[in-house]
Amino acid sequence: MAEKVKIGRRSDLPAEGEAREFEIGERVVCVAKLNGEYAALDNVCPHRGGPLGQGVIEGDKLVCPWHGWQFDPKTGAVGHAPDQRIATYPLTIEGDDVFVEIS
Repeated sequence: MAEKVKIGRRSDLPAEGEAREFEIGERVVCVAKLNGEYAALDNVCPHRGGPLGQGVIEGDKLVCPWHGWQFDPKTGAVGHAPDQRIATYPLTIEGDDVFVEIS
């Protein structure tokens, strides 16, 4: 069952074209802003465990800072293998509070 967890305030969210890490207990979630919309996804790159929230946005992809793997922030699809995905999470903003649904 999904749990709705507050990760911060609206002012904590990344600017357009940026990504940021948010801690939820022992888990870290990456939030990226692309084309005016926020996306929340797993922070760990499946290649070598790189921190996606420390990556950059290039075009419409989130790029891992360690080895350049690219991801679609909305779907979690791996750029070079779109049949592979990392977890994505619903993100909602209620007033100034930001929530992510984690299963």
